Amino acid sequence: MNSVAVIGDTSAVVDYLYGRGSQAIEKAIRAETLILPPIVIAELLSGSDAPLRRAAIGEVLKDLPMHAVGRLHWIAVGNMRHDLKRYGLNVTIPDAHVAQCALDLKAPLITGDDIFRLIAIPLRLA
Repeated sequence: MNSVAVIGDTSAVVDYLYGRGSQAIEKAIRAETLILPPIVIAELLSGSDAPLRRAAIGEVLKDLPMHAVGRLHWIAVGNMRHDLKRYGLNVTIPDAHVAQCALDLKAPLITGDDIFRLIAIPLRLA
């Protein structure tokens, strides 16, 4: 990697793949700084019904780095969701996982999803 890693959320990567902007994702891919959470890979592949589109998405994804997570990561995800619920914010497991990946790597998050703006944790958005 040439510089600081960035995490890509599904919403931003979808926008990039479908040509709807997300210059930040394109820039991160070119700079070899984009890292995908495992759930983002699964969401991207499960979201398309067209076989050719799924194959094209798979081709793009096969060369992008994935954040390797373990048990401590998932414990942190569960604790984050619990803590946020206490403040009245219900965050899905996939969104908490993406946020935790950014926290694990101390990396900014590229996203188009407003839920991340509501999370009151030290999450940096790109």
